[in-house]
Amino acid sequence: MSTTAPQRPTKLELLELLAAIGTAQWRDFAAAAARHGLTSTQAKVLAQLDGPVPMRGLAALLACDASNVTGIVDRLQARGLVRREPEPRDRRVKNVVATGEGRDVMRRVREEMQATHGALDELDAAEGATLYALLERLRPAMERDAAS
Repeated sequence: MSTTAPQRPTKLELLELLAAIGTAQWRDFAAAAARHGLTSTQAKVLAQLDGPVPMRGLAALLACDASNVTGIVDRLQARGLVRREPEPRDRRVKNVVATGEGRDVMRRVREEMQATHGALDELDAAEGATLYALLERLRPAMERDAAS
């Protein structure tokens, strides 16, 4: 019986696989957000709010103009999901903060991502731990490169 090592995938093959998984996860996220009356962009903003985030910081995260963020935040604020607070060190800067209701909606959106949960259920504990470790290893470089 031959025991050959698995062929190493090319970077292009890895990128295509990551893109396919990312697209499927985004579709699942958008569907779950829609069930809560959120657009995918509104949900993406809400998902970024682990703490106070300046309006310009949200624009950078969304890769859009700051004026676009104003409308998105206005709609989230009207629903009571976020609030604006002045930055203590520079009161001209407005931070966006998720309210308790906003954090609860985001938690439910993530819990309701059934396609993503189902796919992850295909992994056993060791495979899940390996995938987590690999993604954690890639994350800093991906976030650093995306910010530049």
